[in-house]
Amino acid sequence: MLRIRGSIGDWPVDLTLEMDDGDWARLGAQLQVTKLEPSPVPAKPVTQDDAVWQIAKDLLRKAGQMSGPDLLDQLEGLTGSAASGKRLLVRLRHSPDVKVESGADTPIYRWLM
Repeated sequence: MLRIRGSIGDWPVDLTLEMDDGDWARLGAQLQVTKLEPSPVPAKPVTQDDAVWQIAKDLLRKAGQMSGPDLLDQLEGLTGSAASGKRLLVRLRHSPDVKVESGADTPIYRWLM
């Protein structure tokens, strides 16, 4: 049995899924696990901010380029907050991997790597 609790917007969610051994086996078969070699230097623990920053960079990298308003919408959706989305946008603007160009009406964020 798997229980999922949380909310979608203002709506509370409490969902229970009953799964038999076959269901778990099929789910496990869909997961791709890669064994990582141990690092000789202890890795710094990944914080939520680090993870969100990496996702934000990956979003722009995969897109190649995005207009400022579109990128801000995506970042706000990622963080769930307008203020956090704006902070990520500013961080991207100052990243050495990103070039910001003047578009016709809005800035264009372009991934350089």
